Amino acid sequence: MPTDQGDLTTEQVLRRDIPWETYMTTKLISGTGLQLLRRYDKKPENYKAQLLDDDGPAYIRVFVSILRDISKEETLEYVLALFDEMLSANPKRARLFHDKSLSEENTYEPFLRLLWKGSWFTQEKSCKILSLIVSGRSKSQGESISKKDVTAVDDVLKGLVEWLCAQLKKPSHSSCGIPTAINCLATLLKEPLVRSSFVQADGVKFLIPLIIPASSQQSIQLLYETCLCVWLLSFYEPAIECLATSRCLPRLIDVVKGTTKEKVVRVVILTLKNLINKGTFAAEMVDLEVPQLLQNLKAQAWSDEDLLEAMNQLEEGLRVNIKRLSSYDKYYQEVILGRLDWAPMHKDPIFWKENITHFEEHDFKVLRILLTILDTSSDPRTLAVACYDLSQFIQYHPAGRIIVTDLKAKDRVMKLMNHHSTEVTKNALLCIQRLFLGAKYASFLQA
Repeated sequence: MPTDQGDLTTEQVLRRDIPWETYMTTKLISGTGLQLLRRYDKKPENYKAQLLDDDGPAYIRVFVSILRDISKEETLEYVLALFDEMLSANPKRARLFHDKSLSEENTYEPFLRLLWKGSWFTQEKSCKILSLIVSGRSKSQGESISKKDVTAVDDVLKGLVEWLCAQLKKPSHSSCGIPTAINCLATLLKEPLVRSSFVQADGVKFLIPLIIPASSQQSIQLLYETCLCVWLLSFYEPAIECLATSRCLPRLIDVVKGTTKEKVVRVVILTLKNLINKGTFAAEMVDLEVPQLLQNLKAQAWSDEDLLEAMNQLEEGLRVNIKRLSSYDKYYQEVILGRLDWAPMHKDPIFWKENITHFEEHDFKVLRILLTILDTSSDPRTLAVACYDLSQFIQYHPAGRIIVTDLKAKDRVMKLMNHHSTEVTKNALLCIQRLFLGAKYASFLQA
């Protein structure tokens, strides 16, 4: 069981004095290794940077060999802290691990092994460093990174995903485990193999509870990185299926409504743009009033031109989908079948404005069927939508209030005010309010 050392920092670990000479005496490090360590350890940052520029792979080899050959936890933590310091100062140094001179070294294996051992500091730094170096490889190198006895890249990625999913499910550290996992996933999900492994491990379900409006800076960063993970997954079809069944869309929209943080809004809008032509996402977005939300967002001042462009593209995508989903023929068929749902047409103002005269056909046949549905249906969703459609007719037809009153709709709708479903009572109330107020004032009432 790892010890909980979440407060241990790289700076604190680097204050330790490690007896390198003792390790040479016991032949755990070579004479050359000791020389390199003496030259590098405890030196100023600019001096160490020059050493890495001059002979970086040699230092990588020595540090990796210590992780491989020495088991004392304080020393392992110290070397991980050296790596963390090195890569934090310049992430491009991850390329040093892939230098040709290290082609016979298995530079991944020690970090992969340490993910599951020792203190939280050891696990967290191993994850961070391994994520950086595997992402820093040249993608043209193929599936493996060396000639023999080396962990293949896909095995490394699968091992990382296994550890990250374990952290999301049952964190090794109560407050740091999940943020660390999400931070690494936000980098690693750019890899196709990581996306497929993550979906196969049922990892998507662990992201959804984290998509909630945030207040503190720390929670905003976690929210942003979680949404970034969802955006990266929205490029992968099997992941989209998981997102569709996980009810992530209402959460994403609540996040946009509840934050002014531009980077969070941007990544959610880009995610919605990716999803709009997939499955029933467009219909769900209309039902969740995303078109109105976009209007509100566009009225605000945003400095990011890419965000504004993404909003415009999403808005246009919704417009196209609404038109496709909102034909009167489809509406008529839905009413005839007597099973109503929140398809986009029901809440689309353009649909009602363009098709309101169709409701007069055959002596208001569609309205009469809606009233029959109120009398006969036992499905709460169908009853709610029928009430809503009657209220829409009242709002958009010049004589809507008179016509609906003449068809004796009021008593039928009033009965539903006591229905056990809040969805039904809400829409029955809206219908009654519009019936009493008439078209002149009905537009002020929103569902």
